[in-house]
Amino acid sequence: MALICVSSGALHGVDAQSVEVEVNAGDSGQIDIKLVGLPDAAVRESVDRVTTAIKNSALQWPNKPITINLAPADIRKEGPSFDLPIALGMAALDEDRNGKLKEGALEKCAVAGELALDGRVRPIKGILPLTIQAKREGKRAILVPSENAAEASIVDGIYVYGIDSMRSAYELLSGDGNVSPHQLDREAFLQSKQDYHIDFDEVKGQAHAKRALEVAMAGGHNILMLGSPGTGKSMLAKRLATILPAMTEEEAIETTKIHSVAGLANGKNSFLATRPFRSPHHTISDVGLLGGGSHPSPGEVSLAHNGLLFLDELPEFRRPTLEVLRQPLEDGQVTISRAAGKFTFPSRFSLVAAMNPCPCGYLGEPSRECRCSPNQIEKYRQRISGPLLDRIDLHVDVPAVDYRELRNDQRGESSATIRQRVEEARTIQLQRFISHPGLSCNSDMGTRQVTEFCRLTQASERTLEQAMNSLNFSARAYDRILKVSRTLADLDGERDVGEVHVLEAIQYRTLDRNLWA
Repeated sequence: MALICVSSGALHGVDAQSVEVEVNAGDSGQIDIKLVGLPDAAVRESVDRVTTAIKNSALQWPNKPITINLAPADIRKEGPSFDLPIALGMAALDEDRNGKLKEGALEKCAVAGELALDGRVRPIKGILPLTIQAKREGKRAILVPSENAAEASIVDGIYVYGIDSMRSAYELLSGDGNVSPHQLDREAFLQSKQDYHIDFDEVKGQAHAKRALEVAMAGGHNILMLGSPGTGKSMLAKRLATILPAMTEEEAIETTKIHSVAGLANGKNSFLATRPFRSPHHTISDVGLLGGGSHPSPGEVSLAHNGLLFLDELPEFRRPTLEVLRQPLEDGQVTISRAAGKFTFPSRFSLVAAMNPCPCGYLGEPSRECRCSPNQIEKYRQRISGPLLDRIDLHVDVPAVDYRELRNDQRGESSATIRQRVEEARTIQLQRFISHPGLSCNSDMGTRQVTEFCRLTQASERTLEQAMNSLNFSARAYDRILKVSRTLADLDGERDVGEVHVLEAIQYRTLDRNLWA
């Protein structure tokens, strides 16, 4: 056989594109191997890896000039995932010495994997989107590295074969192998992954902050916590994911795709069924936060998709770095343009930020003296731009915990109890926005939806008017108060926004009320 075609795929953003690996043996000419089809350096190097791996797998390839084409030729091919399909194609050209493949075996399956020099198959990143693409193309099976098999098996409707070596892959396609499809109890697997190992009942005191965080998660709002060092801001933030509704299978697959492309989905982390919690250090670069690079990969905002992005010590982040958050917070996605093409990464997350009230951290603390000047405090606050602050719905004070509360052995509400209330509020919102595609929670509402769904009673209208006039709230604060009030009403199961909901929402505007002065 002079031409062998092996189906594979190339990553593009968080998705995959079908790639056909065409291996052709010429009749005469200088015996060499040419690789074409816009390969990058890692793919070009595959020729040396592949030929050595074939030899060490006790297989052969024809002593003829060989041309390998990765089609379509206008898509850039990156990474070592084409090693195995290239090797199988080359070996299949020499049926006389290697044995004949089963008829139609290559047409029915896709192949992806990196080869070691001894013929072992090494894991690769992005196996989940590659498997999804293979299923979309109508393939019945996919051959993947054995370490990637659990991740690939999440995709229903396609047989996944975990391959340890090139030899076992060739024998499987020849009908002589004993490799069975990877078996996965999807429901049990998903349940086993939905455990956070932390709980809200471990947090002492901070009833007001807990309530604000519950409201934020119920409405999908962004929240900023203000408090001195050691008051529990980070502890509270780390437990926020435990009160969010459990991810749907669709959300879990979407989130895992991003982590797979980033090379983070492997071993025990092969599948993400819990809400991601990302907490980058304040020294992170723009690219690290937003994503990018010469070969764009997801940044922290995308790795937090369907979960939480926690920015501790918010004013310590570089201001230009914080400004790149505006696009994902507004659009729910990040678009990166490079010479290699335009890449879009999803980034729908809730922003949770924490900061000290002043540079020394002890402004307003009765037990510690603040030595910061008003000018220093103002400069510290100015590190956070107005447009970014505009996208944070709740500001909540986190005071120091009293000794008696610390010594109290009585546990607070569990995450499961709080999560039930959050889920009930989210269900109300999903029903409310059923005729508004793209809206899933109150924080997503635009001006029209706020007008339509945030109906105030006469008493609540008067209260809000008084607050706007006496506390000098801005127009943006007005919008945020209405959205948060709507969430509070949902938590209470109320159709209209009442006075008590407006009053509580006003409490969560610490920065607007200028309480730091």
